[in-house]
Amino acid sequence: MDKLKDKIAIVTGSTSGIGVGIAHLYATEGAKVVVCGRRAEKGQAVVESIQKAGGEALYHYMDITDTASIEQLFADVKKTYGQIDILVNNAANVSLPDGSVEELTLEMWDNVFQSDLRGTFWAIKNIVPYFRENQNGGVIINIGSMASCGGDIGATAYSCAKAGVDILTRSVALQYGKENIRCNCVRPGLIVTPENEARVPQMLKDIFLDNILVNRYGCPEDIGHLCVYLASDDSAYMTGQVIDMDGGLNSHVPTVAQFRKLRSRTW
Repeated sequence: MDKLKDKIAIVTGSTSGIGVGIAHLYATEGAKVVVCGRRAEKGQAVVESIQKAGGEALYHYMDITDTASIEQLFADVKKTYGQIDILVNNAANVSLPDGSVEELTLEMWDNVFQSDLRGTFWAIKNIVPYFRENQNGGVIINIGSMASCGGDIGATAYSCAKAGVDILTRSVALQYGKENIRCNCVRPGLIVTPENEARVPQMLKDIFLDNILVNRYGCPEDIGHLCVYLASDDSAYMTGQVIDMDGGLNSHVPTVAQFRKLRSRTW
């Protein structure tokens, strides 16, 4: 359990949800984890749970929409540990108002992009100089979304922003790969977390389960295990990849669930 031994890992948005799963698994694999987000009480609770399990972690405030807080985070972590090895860009606000093209205002569009793309860009821009100081470079993992796989009925701004994360990932991998800086993106499917489980309608869960190719929804640890691999030397030859972790949701034609109910393979 030492794939990330002595690595310094920053996981943004790790006070809840997927970020917590990533932080816990990183600590289990020997990383010193910086838990960050806006909610200090929740962040400290994550730190304490990691420490209770024998891992090492600390909390640092960060707001993905506040560029100064991102810069301060990196500076303080560098001062505390002497280096930064891994950055997981997980922070995003999925509850911002969104809609169809006609329903969206410029303010709504800008708010989503500020949270879900602008902040990720700024974090990457500011982490690169720190990675250049490392003998072995560094690893960036962006958490995208299955929403970027196709058009959406209502989450227009969100899906466009997450599509931006996909191509940003490939641009970063191209521009900095020769400096031993790797960058990959993970696109989760429906991940049921302690925070969202009660808020996800059963009808929606049923729709997803009809189309997922395995017999369950995803959980934060599913994303965490992949992020461990992408941050470790096991994936040293992998960069510029956008990887779906969705139980096979986006690997088939959209009529599969309906044909299954008809017990038919063809029309």
